Amino acid sequence: MSLAESRPRPDGPARGRPRSEAVERAIIEGVMRLLEEGVPLAELSIERVARTAGVGKATIYRRWSGKEELFVDVVRAAEPPDPELPGTSMRDDLVVLLESLRRRGLATRSSVILHNVYAQMKSSPRIWAAYHTSVIAPRRAIGMDVLRRGLRDGELRPDVDLELVNDMFVGPMLVRSVMRPDAELPEGLAEEIVDTVLAGLRPVSSTAS
Repeated sequence: MSLAESRPRPDGPARGRPRSEAVERAIIEGVMRLLEEGVPLAELSIERVARTAGVGKATIYRRWSGKEELFVDVVRAAEPPDPELPGTSMRDDLVVLLESLRRRGLATRSSVILHNVYAQMKSSPRIWAAYHTSVIAPRRAIGMDVLRRGLRDGELRPDVDLELVNDMFVGPMLVRSVMRPDAELPEGLAEEIVDTVLAGLRPVSSTAS
């Protein structure tokens, strides 16, 4: 099965003109076909994408300001979808967020195309900046919101630095999935990381001596 065939279908409302969703899908899958054929991101012009997708350049520019924005949507389409948080507790939400990161790590390992696209994105400052602004930063903001709620609800010690705490949760999963590609990413890893870190961050009940 190809990357284009295996990617999740978007569930959001269509943008632009009628049948916009079908047109956008054709464009994104056109980019994926070119990537599967080994065409580097640097050589993927809007003209080439338009020919592959069977649309005009104007159709693409009505939906994306340029190829950087288009490539970000292509990568997001190939990644596992972002999860919905249960909202039952800070701990539960953190587990869901880290499990999503674990699944993205597995997807990157199992797809040579996706792995190569990430590597090429990082070598292109403009594309990587667009991906960071549109994808990475909002995901980090969600994690920070979860931690702020946990602090407010007494699930964290009041003296912690939330930026540092966020890195303490996310860091181990990133090390396993990115810096140690040979390391295992087993089921239950998200729970293990969250519970291990929380053991040192929960408020300590004081008892009278």
